[in-house]
Amino acid sequence: APNPDQPRRTFDQAALEELAASIRELGVLQPLLLQRRPAGRFELIAGERRLRAARRAGLDHVPAVVVQTDPRGSLERALVENLHRADLNPIEEGSAYRQLIDEGGLTQEALANRLGRSRVSITNALRLLDLPTSSQRLMAEGRLTAGHGKALLGLQGNPFQERLARRAVQEGLSVRETEDLVRRYGAISETRPGGSGTRSSARPPLVSEAQRRLADHLQTRVRVEMGKRKGKVTIDFVSLEELDRLTRRIIGESAPGQPTVVTLD
Repeated sequence: APNPDQPRRTFDQAALEELAASIRELGVLQPLLLQRRPAGRFELIAGERRLRAARRAGLDHVPAVVVQTDPRGSLERALVENLHRADLNPIEEGSAYRQLIDEGGLTQEALANRLGRSRVSITNALRLLDLPTSSQRLMAEGRLTAGHGKALLGLQGNPFQERLARRAVQEGLSVRETEDLVRRYGAISETRPGGSGTRSSARPPLVSEAQRRLADHLQTRVRVEMGKRKGKVTIDFVSLEELDRLTRRIIGESAPGQPTVVTLD
């Protein structure tokens, strides 16, 4: 049975056919990774692309290794394999990180250490999930890169955001060109009058920048919302331990047992 937590959701059909041709010639060179399930069945942990290609090649049997793991371990193994092969699109990667954080009670820093990734790369991947569904779909289809998505986050809450995403695809804009247009559209939203002659209610770039800097500093998901008279900052945490870490980071207090840096006169 396939792994229900498989982070990869899309498979390039041309690449699958190429792999199937290779398997017809050489066989499956790397075993699949399985875990045992009730009634003598097995669940696939890693190797779904190889399994699909082997079926296309007409194989009835494939080499496999059976391991014992828990659901989180199964997701981690599948995620690590796909990351090492660069098989995940940016949205699949961010969604897998979010699932591990939510279900495993991990901080972004702890997840980065477990996966051998930088904490910044985890944060950036998670931020892409804040984009509109239409923009996420373009990245999942490979029509926009993670770099494009990161640039578009500068227009979060701006009516130009989805329009620019479509334009980037239609005109084949580079990441740098997209960044330039994000700055231009942001400036337009700052000065464009609304129907009553007042400034547009689109979120100013300063708010998006503040949200990004807070998320980077606190190493968790942060949302900054602006109302007509006041704003709101929402900080996500998944455990009491992370709440304690966030509190200490906000007030500048060292964790127990951690050295405190002081300035000597």
